[in-house]
Amino acid sequence: MKVKSQWQTICHKDDLVTHSGVCALLENNQQIALFKINEDEVYAISNWDPIGNANVLYRGIIGDDNGELFVASPLYKQRFLLNTGKCLDDETLAVNNYDIRIYEEQVQVLVA
Repeated sequence: MKVKSQWQTICHKDDLVTHSGVCALLENNQQIALFKINEDEVYAISNWDPIGNANVLYRGIIGDDNGELFVASPLYKQRFLLNTGKCLDDETLAVNNYDIRIYEEQVQVLVA
């Protein structure tokens, strides 16, 4: 049986602070980290740091590596791409990334 995906509203886009992250809990009890880059650009990845074994990625620092946006873990500083979840420092690592949209001023994440 295939699970139908649906958009889950997380917050109003003005609830997010530009160039920083927040943690949100999805209906399926998964923690995600949301990052607002500018007024209409928001990314969502898993909040779980696979190296530090903790839900902390929302507290990381946003950076840019040759035009690719990443968040550096606050624990051991591994960098995870915001658009794919791939780790720039260890190609064997990645975190989940989520489709996200702004619909009628609401930040929504696609949840399976």
